[in-house]
Amino acid sequence: MNNEEDTSRSEYPAALIQAGERGKYTKRYWQGTNIVVIAPELHKLFPDSESVNQALRQYAKEHHLGLA
Repeated sequence: MNNEEDTSRSEYPAALIQAGERGKYTKRYWQGTNIVVIAPELHKLFPDSESVNQALRQYAKEHHLGLA
C-alpha cells in the first residue's frame, strides 16, 4: 500500500475526513498517561508491564522507598 491509495471506508464522506486535525488530542493524551519506553536491550529482561512493576516494587522495597 502506498500513500496515494485511498483506503477510507465509503461511508465516511471526504469532507469529514479532510476537516480533521491531525494530532488534535495528542498533548491531552500524553498528559493523562504514564507510558515509559524502555531501551531495546532491557526488553529481554522486562517483556511486559508486570515484570517492570515487579522489579520496581522490589527496588523500592530494598531501598526503603514508600509507595503511595
